Amino acid sequence: MSAMTITPFSADDLERHLPELGTLLHACVHDGASVGFVLPHGVDESEAFWRGKVLPTLLNGRLVLLVAREGDAIAGTVQLDYDTMPNQRHRAEVRKLLIHPAWRRRGIARALMMELERHALRLQRSLLTLDTRTGDHAEPLYIALGYQAVGMIPGYARGPDEERFDATTIMYKSLRPRHLEDESRMDGSAR
Repeated sequence: MSAMTITPFSADDLERHLPELGTLLHACVHDGASVGFVLPHGVDESEAFWRGKVLPTLLNGRLVLLVAREGDAIAGTVQLDYDTMPNQRHRAEVRKLLIHPAWRRRGIARALMMELERHALRLQRSLLTLDTRTGDHAEPLYIALGYQAVGMIPGYARGPDEERFDATTIMYKSLRPRHLEDESRMDGSAR
């Protein structure tokens, strides 16, 4: 068994690996992942997502795309979107944590999230936000990694394989040490 590696992908890397990234997203959607797509869903639609949505943000330098590989196989990805307004330069959004169904339960999601946090800190982003389908198998992972649920929005998104609307849970994690959070609240500088 090959060792897992996690690397940031450039726009060139994305274009070079577009078929594999398309296959990853396609497999996740067909396995029931609530990541914005509904069935029927073809590989061409998955590739169009990477090309049309992810690639432009990578090109403008406001997104980190991390890719986990086992040998030559792409096992998972996660995105850190830090394309924020000037008053939000301290935060970023976690997007599209995708683990291929064949590679689940091996610690890949956890490893990707930990590496994402290291990138966030290097970018001086101290607050991470995300949303996940309420009750989804990813929710306990985020909680174990220190994310806090702040609320739930019912009927937020259509399920990938049924005509039903699922709730989403909004979560956040502060990457600042607790004592710095407390000091900013006391002096009124928290925004």
